[in-house]
Amino acid sequence: MTLWTSKKLSVRASLRPVLACAASSGMALAVGLGAGASQADESSFSFVPGSLIVSSSIYTGTAATVAVGQTLPGGGVAIANGTYPNVFANNTVDGSFGVTSPIILRQYSLSHDNRSAFLVNTLNVTERTGVSTSFSSKSELALNLSTSGSALTFMGYNAPINTLDVSNSNTPSHVDPTNPVAASYQRAIIQLNGFRSALVTPVNTYSGNNGRAAILNDLYGPNLYYTVGNAGNGSGTQPTIIVNNTGVQIAKPKTPDTIVVGTPQGTQGASTGFQYGYSVTQNGYAADKSGKDDNFRGEKIFHNTLYVTKGSGSNGVDTVYQVGASGVLPTELTAASTLFAILPGFPTGLAKSIVTDPTSPKFATTNFHPFGIWFANATTLYVADEGDGVNTAANAASPNAGLEKWTLSAGTWHLDYTLQKGLDLGAQYSVAGLPSTLNPATDGLRNITGKVNRDGTVTIVAVTSTISASGDQGADPNRLVAITDRLAATSLPADEQFHVLDTANFAQVLRGVAFAPSEDQDDSRGYRDN
Repeated sequence: MTLWTSKKLSVRASLRPVLACAASSGMALAVGLGAGASQADESSFSFVPGSLIVSSSIYTGTAATVAVGQTLPGGGVAIANGTYPNVFANNTVDGSFGVTSPIILRQYSLSHDNRSAFLVNTLNVTERTGVSTSFSSKSELALNLSTSGSALTFMGYNAPINTLDVSNSNTPSHVDPTNPVAASYQRAIIQLNGFRSALVTPVNTYSGNNGRAAILNDLYGPNLYYTVGNAGNGSGTQPTIIVNNTGVQIAKPKTPDTIVVGTPQGTQGASTGFQYGYSVTQNGYAADKSGKDDNFRGEKIFHNTLYVTKGSGSNGVDTVYQVGASGVLPTELTAASTLFAILPGFPTGLAKSIVTDPTSPKFATTNFHPFGIWFANATTLYVADEGDGVNTAANAASPNAGLEKWTLSAGTWHLDYTLQKGLDLGAQYSVAGLPSTLNPATDGLRNITGKVNRDGTVTIVAVTSTISASGDQGADPNRLVAITDRLAATSLPADEQFHVLDTANFAQVLRGVAFAPSEDQDDSRGYRDN
């Protein structure tokens, strides 16, 4: 594999503590991502076992990135130049609007009480790989440990930074002629190992949309990536090549000595036909819009079983799914061979359903927006709920927004309670440089990770979702938060609350979170996600 060199990074890094200041809310406040800027030597970046890794991005566009009056790739005429944050007003005239930006990993050391964090160093992945993310695609850059715990994986684009509308572009060989974004860019899986090595595997999946997450199985069988995402950006009925390009996919890692970043590499073993593995017809509904039942965002491998979540869009069921049989990771996904099933006890109602009775087996998933998931053990599952996207101080928070705790008994999962205290849902917070009219508020949680502590508690670290008056809420500076929960509790503990570990600064966002990979990962230490 390609080793990191000693080239200087041009990203912000610091060896400063994240300040744990007392606030009226009782939360630990944090200095922002941009404070204490300095140069960092790339050779100094190495994963520290037990440290926290957070994926992030910084908007690097300028006024010249977009010119008022220019025709945008996804259609419409630009109404704002490339200056943040007004640039995202262009989302109102171009539904595909986005600007590629660098991927930056941030490494933190948690305090002994898990209520504050220390920023150790940062790494600009885009400088080393050429792979970028999309500002402001909020569902991108989830981080996952491999099944052995020795590698960290995530997804991006083989595209230069400051390129428009890449997240809705086609991919080679999977072109939808009705997609308004005519350009083609490959998506890419990035694998980072504990000894500062990098592997980039370009893929042609998720044409017209984005890849959200990737997990490497390097423990239970042949090395394979399991990815989730969405596809399609055209009008009318989606072509079969697009339907087969979404949801859960499988890809083989690229051979290290043949990596050519930015050069088309083929489908890399991506599966086809899998989309028919789950359909709303399995729950007695009429067939839904083709390809939209599998708009998955979160994923986790636990006990050699793959789980995925769906929590957005007006089609399908927003819930948690199991992919394949328990204890058996599929090696290919086809209509005939792979089972997609909603976990027993989780909602089965359509996202656009009007059923609101939570005791109904087809309870509407309009109040359920699962994103990241983390298993504390075989009978305890924590689910991050993103919120409904309309939460304000005047409009009560979605009842499930925050961190849901589910426990398994008699073969059925039960929602014990939802942790919200300390998130200040719907309450605006200020960000230096951001107009007060655009100040964001926390709406819920997106990606999460956790660890089991020796005292019978678990600590869950999460990245928040936001609500604001911005043209695109995915561009809002969001937060990194943590909470410690008593594992045995089945009713809401009054004394538990979230603490803010860090807050993104102007033009910056946080996306994924995981504990650092290590060659000697051990389940007993509580750091392995899978």
